[in-house]
Amino acid sequence: MIYLIRHGETAWSKSGQHTGRTDVPLTSGGEAQAKRLGRRLHGVSFAYAFVSPRCRAIDTWRLSGLKPAAEIRDDLSEWDYGRYEGLRSGEIQAQHPGWNVFADGCPDGESTDQMTARVDDVIAFLRTLSGTIAICAHGHFGRALGARWIGIPIVNAGRLLLSTASISILDYEHGLRDRPAIALWNDTAGI
Repeated sequence: MIYLIRHGETAWSKSGQHTGRTDVPLTSGGEAQAKRLGRRLHGVSFAYAFVSPRCRAIDTWRLSGLKPAAEIRDDLSEWDYGRYEGLRSGEIQAQHPGWNVFADGCPDGESTDQMTARVDDVIAFLRTLSGTIAICAHGHFGRALGARWIGIPIVNAGRLLLSTASISILDYEHGLRDRPAIALWNDTAGI
């Protein structure tokens, strides 16, 4: 079972700016969300915890107080938005009408094929582990992970909304490793 936790609110997530490699810290509201995540997940025993190298993910995990200490993994980073870094969807649409990150990727950033390969590699790694796993990462990365976990093309990841400080659970139907399933998605209750 994998608990996918999206980091808490940042100024850019609040304003709708695409935040890939820019290291934007949590807002005070995001810090409060992280602490509430910890209270909500208190009692869940994680065998492993992994976080993106961005401070918003690291700080969400740290402020949650959950254990164990998380291992930082570069492959959990948010989509590299290239020239679209820091822009809002409307600004991108003005330059590239009809643009969809999951269909088009990002100029001078990651393509959909690159993101698919990266997420598929993360999934292959996760499937080598046993026990309950926590991942604290990002919105578009998490949506891509959810789509690929259940074997659908990344272009469909746009249908999986993912709020800040949300909890999602990736699992297996009836515990069968050849039947990956989503047990919970985008749960923000109590956050």
